[in-house]
Amino acid sequence: MEVGVRSTGGDGTAAESSPSSPVSPPQPASSAGPTALGTAAPDGTRSAGDAASGDLASDQLGYRGPTACAATGITYRQLDYWARTGLVEPSIRSAYGSGSQRLYSFHDVVVLKIVKRLLGTGVSLQNIRTAVEHLRARGKTDLARMTLMSDGATVYECSSPDDVVDLLQGGQGVFGIAVGVVWRDVEGALSALHAERVDTGETIVGSHPGDELARRRNRAG
Repeated sequence: MEVGVRSTGGDGTAAESSPSSPVSPPQPASSAGPTALGTAAPDGTRSAGDAASGDLASDQLGYRGPTACAATGITYRQLDYWARTGLVEPSIRSAYGSGSQRLYSFHDVVVLKIVKRLLGTGVSLQNIRTAVEHLRARGKTDLARMTLMSDGATVYECSSPDDVVDLLQGGQGVFGIAVGVVWRDVEGALSALHAERVDTGETIVGSHPGDELARRRNRAG
């Protein structure tokens, strides 16, 4: 199986290497088994806690670059490079001039964290780029039950425990990323950080555990 040449940049800022064969577009997972993604073929401010509890849907909120970095553990240099090279671009608002701010969706932030983990294992940028395209095309339900497995070169999508077992038995699965777990981690991190309403630009203030406890006590009283 042909695979892409590994990137030398651990932070994703090195030049991408060309794969030894063209990368096929990502294909939807099927019951036939795991799908290879890399080569063969998710002021007047209010509380973010209110938004998370259903007051605002996640697609109504955006997150600026520093917030996305804080929620995912990447540096602003990485974020900027990935946006400029098209690896992970903000789907809500791009930077369009001096002083403008990129605005990332919740889905974008989840993808950012997955890219960070894939880069840390030595997967090539070309294969990660293909995996990102695949993740962007999937809805929340699909992402919540998806596991990404990799042997350090190719990335596979597993949509069932049997798919994971098949890869491990075949010696192809070296590590796995449970996308649903990443989704929940990002959700928890963002709930304590500031967001921005997409339609009005209103700042949604992050809620800290102590603030939520105080609100519950007030309601109980």
